[in-house]
Amino acid sequence: MSATPAHAAHGEIKHHGLITLSLMLATIMQVLDTTIANVALPSMRADLGASSDTINWVLTSYIVAAAIVTPLSGWLSERFGRKEVFVASVAGFVLTSMLCGIAWSLETMVLFRMAQGVFGAAIVPLSQTFLLDINPREKHGQAMALWGAGIMVGPIIGPTLGGYLTETLNWRWVFYINVPLGAIALAGCMAYLPNMARRIRRFDFAGFAFLALGVGALQLMLDRGAEVDWFESTEVWIETAVALTGFWCFVIWIMGKEHPFLDPRMFADRNFVTGLVFIFIVGIILLASLALLPPMLSTIFGYPVITTGMVMAPRGVGTMVSMILAGKLVRVVDPRKLVAAGLLLTVLSLDIMTRFTPQMDATLIVVSGLVQGLGLGLVFVPLSTVAFATIPAQFRGDATALFSLVRNIGSSIGISLVTVLLTHNTSINHSELASALTTENLNALGSGGLAGYAPGTAAYLLERMVTVQALMISYVDDFKAMMWVTLAALPLTFVLRRPDPHAAAEAAVIE
Repeated sequence: MSATPAHAAHGEIKHHGLITLSLMLATIMQVLDTTIANVALPSMRADLGASSDTINWVLTSYIVAAAIVTPLSGWLSERFGRKEVFVASVAGFVLTSMLCGIAWSLETMVLFRMAQGVFGAAIVPLSQTFLLDINPREKHGQAMALWGAGIMVGPIIGPTLGGYLTETLNWRWVFYINVPLGAIALAGCMAYLPNMARRIRRFDFAGFAFLALGVGALQLMLDRGAEVDWFESTEVWIETAVALTGFWCFVIWIMGKEHPFLDPRMFADRNFVTGLVFIFIVGIILLASLALLPPMLSTIFGYPVITTGMVMAPRGVGTMVSMILAGKLVRVVDPRKLVAAGLLLTVLSLDIMTRFTPQMDATLIVVSGLVQGLGLGLVFVPLSTVAFATIPAQFRGDATALFSLVRNIGSSIGISLVTVLLTHNTSINHSELASALTTENLNALGSGGLAGYAPGTAAYLLERMVTVQALMISYVDDFKAMMWVTLAALPLTFVLRRPDPHAAAEAAVIE
């Protein structure tokens, strides 16, 4: 097949449906792996002979490797061909998934997970680039709706699917599940993906090295911080210093380099820069909520993994519905209004979550999840459309890589922040609640609900009550914090510029 330039007439692209299906299968496969392995860690630890501390490297190795390689996907696709890099990424991801499934020790698992992160890094940004390139601009909203469904629903169903596979089969199937999905995606990509024109572009090794240093150190700090007590640890201070140094050197370098790793001219596009800020916030809200809810439902409400998945399923349904609607509405409604409406729905969902109590049933959890799914889906589609509406096509590969990287960093920061707040507030709330238990209160409890229990049992039940209440208050505090972050992002909708519906973004090239 002859090479197709990125700005070619879209009518020349054949097998649209099969290309889209193949891209989405690959995307869902990769995104699932960001959360599907989490619930399988206890089972892995026993089989691999790891400790409770070292088993977390199964997650850390994947996250850090993927974060470092993601910015490289733009250059690789231009140098070696977008189709070739995408096919190699999917094939490598499937192969390393099989290797993870047969891992016989912690060392081999970490090595294979690192390789899996390297191969998986380019899948999400390149799938977005392909969908933008093979669709005319008036259909970008629908294309981003499909792409966004995989990006946002994947992390939601990941823990439930991982829990089900671990309970019914074993933890190795958490990785083996990628093989059939990846095989279908690989066959479709090899057969139907169009060849895109290559562009000879020098590789700025120093620029990439500075960025990789900053991103890698930041991800290590965020992932390891909770284990080593954050800034009480020398390790975290070193990682913070390395991250700041890497980012600082990267900015200085690209501003003065003639052919930098990332062209700073792309940051002159107001929509793209604002889109990066928004996707950072979406990353915080989406995965921070997902990180909080399963342990809350398990610890406070005693839900098993399958029940937790069923209770959280409406969040995915809401996301799917709103993305389908947004994909159609973005062509006739100002995208900025859709983003604002989505943020307000997200704020409403978080407000509902601040009313959670240990005694409630699942109703508020289902309703808040449905509303939050509707809100995040309504933000994601127009945001993904507007962010790339005016950026020159020659920057699209690097721009989508940066878009994915910022979303992932937002997710990591969001999870770390809510976890720190939860731990800190739980300790404080527990102390305050325990100090409020006066002799009169204990006597009242003894003549009421705790009457008839042996002293040791009554003390245990009382401690359990205090712990549950302290945890619930802390979860509510986290939901409030995320609500204020979302509200703070609302004014940014006025910074977005509505793209000219008749403009041809593909033709805009900076020489």
